[in-house]
Amino acid sequence: MTNITDLKRKFMEIFHDEQVRFFYSPGRVNLLGEHTDYNGGYVLPVALNVGTTVCISKREDSKICLTATDLAERVCAGIENLDAYRKIKWGNYQLGVAYELLKAGYKVGGCNMLFDDTVPHGAGLSSSAAIECATGIALIKVFNPEKDVDRVELALLAQRAENQFVGVNCGIMDQFASVMGKKNNAIFLNCKTLDYQYVPLNLGDYVLVITNTNKKRSLADSKYNERRSECEKGLEILKKELPDITCLGDVTVEMYESVKGIIDDPIIEKRVRHVIYEDDRVLKAIDILNRNDLAEFGKLMIASHESLRDLYEVTGKELDTLFEEALKVDGVLGSRMTGAGFGGCTVSIVHKSAVEEFKALVGKNYTEKTGLVPDFYVMETDDGSREIS
Repeated sequence: MTNITDLKRKFMEIFHDEQVRFFYSPGRVNLLGEHTDYNGGYVLPVALNVGTTVCISKREDSKICLTATDLAERVCAGIENLDAYRKIKWGNYQLGVAYELLKAGYKVGGCNMLFDDTVPHGAGLSSSAAIECATGIALIKVFNPEKDVDRVELALLAQRAENQFVGVNCGIMDQFASVMGKKNNAIFLNCKTLDYQYVPLNLGDYVLVITNTNKKRSLADSKYNERRSECEKGLEILKKELPDITCLGDVTVEMYESVKGIIDDPIIEKRVRHVIYEDDRVLKAIDILNRNDLAEFGKLMIASHESLRDLYEVTGKELDTLFEEALKVDGVLGSRMTGAGFGGCTVSIVHKSAVEEFKALVGKNYTEKTGLVPDFYVMETDDGSREIS
């Protein structure tokens, strides 16, 4: 996290105001349950020890003025005219949250806000959700001091800002993990009902290593929409035999095995099978992590990547190379792609004593095979959105 003293000094240089408060929200990585969220299934994210810090002070007028530690420009928007800022290059995520808070009946006043972001950009660790959730908790706490923060509602407001104000079609997982994160725990989330529980993730002598392929993800959006469509077709076919289901997340492995013969399109069958067995892996992970069996959890991560590669077909050469090279290193319990696929990152559970060897060997072999140079982020778990005193 950023040094608060330095941040306060920077804020005073820009806005000349000492009456400042600090709020923080983390990035996240999903450990298990990929491409299940939009199918009403299960995910297992953790909040990470990188995120967005926002400094905020009240203004006398009704303008929200935004800037960031790595930006020269400043955005000042009138609260009565936030709708006009949907398409701006930077600041629309924050103003979208203010817009959604006002729509939901919260008070929002004029304020100065300085953002500092430690989430690596372009790594799929959800810097946008961290920005949204830090903005949301700051505006609620500063302008609605009489209200307790409903954390699930905050996550949903942040998601609405991204979906409806900015126009990015994300699921709920990113914002949920950023708001609800808990150190040394993963969040088991049912994406259909938003029921959740914390599951202990005691890494002990291990750390999470996130490896960025640094591949431009030209296919991710188009293939994402294609996969959603394939899953919807599979659901409609399964409903003929299972009329009570509303999403693939409703279908257990046992249910699926009893009716799978009705899907005669081999592509649709593979997509559906990935989702149903991936949900099953997340369910198995709860018991495994409660037993503190990291090695067995690592096997689930490996099986998840293999399914995403062979059945869902969203990995590609770069992610598969990182996965294969990671498993050659002693001290790696598990590794898998995380996120939409076709680039982005893998997440691996690596023994602390093996981290330097991991970076050296995986980096060297990946570059030889792909021509790209990866980035490595050694991460720990963290708590969710909060005020920093």
